[in-house]
Amino acid sequence: MKRFLLFPTLFCLSAVLISGCASTEQTNSESDQTESTKSASSEQEQTKENAEEENVEQQEAEEKQAEKQEEQQEPQYKVSEVSSIVPIDDANAQVALLTFDDAPDKHALEIAESLKEADAPAIFFVNGHFLTTDEEKETLKKIHDMGFAIGNHTYSHANLNDLTEEEAKEEIIKVNEQVEEIIGEKPEFFRAPFGENTDYSRQLAEDEGMTVMNWTYGYDWESQYQDSDALADIMVNTELLGNGANLLMHDREWTAQAVPDIVTGLRDKGYELVDPETIERPS
Repeated sequence: MKRFLLFPTLFCLSAVLISGCASTEQTNSESDQTESTKSASSEQEQTKENAEEENVEQQEAEEKQAEKQEEQQEPQYKVSEVSSIVPIDDANAQVALLTFDDAPDKHALEIAESLKEADAPAIFFVNGHFLTTDEEKETLKKIHDMGFAIGNHTYSHANLNDLTEEEAKEEIIKVNEQVEEIIGEKPEFFRAPFGENTDYSRQLAEDEGMTVMNWTYGYDWESQYQDSDALADIMVNTELLGNGANLLMHDREWTAQAVPDIVTGLRDKGYELVDPETIERPS
């Protein structure tokens, strides 16, 4: 009798075990599905967050561009054939423009900080070979963020008369691409190295939306003016200073030291410093 009872008992135990296994498998399956659902939901949420962040960044960029367009005034000045700054209509004629070539070398940021402190606008003409390191790129970004205009001075400072049109194009376009990648916009002005433009380079610069200019005077590359006091004196007291003067300076130690006195000296003589944003661009 006990023998017969054993089989039902074993059968019941087997059934319980099978049922338990099935239940466990079902539970595991449900758990896997739950985890899968959670994972999918998490991925969807992350994708949504990324999309929202991209939308915010795009919106901020569009707002920044719109603000800049609103801030841009009707042109008040234009660049003459001899690179002086001449008024349009009734703008103040007694003005001077500050420009700095070969940036951002070793002293561009110092120059920009001095100008910013004096509330003096200027154009920084950059060379592409000074935009290869992270530090140099960050320097340019800081200068732009301080409100200064950026100009194209070619990649390697080669004389454009010595280059083919294709080589000249590379010298100019490459810098535009570098600058746009760093600050989010292309340069607004173009100055050829040594002031040596060609018909091709001038047309290319204008096609790229840049105002072409040389300068009316500059001295800081001459040995007798590689001293801050001597440089400040000649820049302010030269007979070449007149209405619309376009002052050429460079990213040099003595120039950086002379900047505060140059700004003060020009203003003491009654000159307003031109905001580059008020200078006419190619149509």
